[in-house]
Amino acid sequence: VLPDSAKEKPQVGQVMAVGPGTVNDQGITVPMVVKVGQKVLYKKWGGNEVKVGMEEWLLIEQKDVMATVN
Repeated sequence: VLPDSAKEKPQVGQVMAVGPGTVNDQGITVPMVVKVGQKVLYKKWGGNEVKVGMEEWLLIEQKDVMATVN
């Protein structure tokens, strides 16, 4: 059992770019569901923070996106 402080809390972000998708177990490319410009709800502990120049980005796998929001 995890304490409340350790539970994943959802976060909201805007999709700035997407890749071509992911390859499944059968070798078929599964296209991205999210689109550039959408706001998404994602798992707090999902993703990797990277710094490019002076900007910081969070790279999130589609499996860590829980929903799109308006």
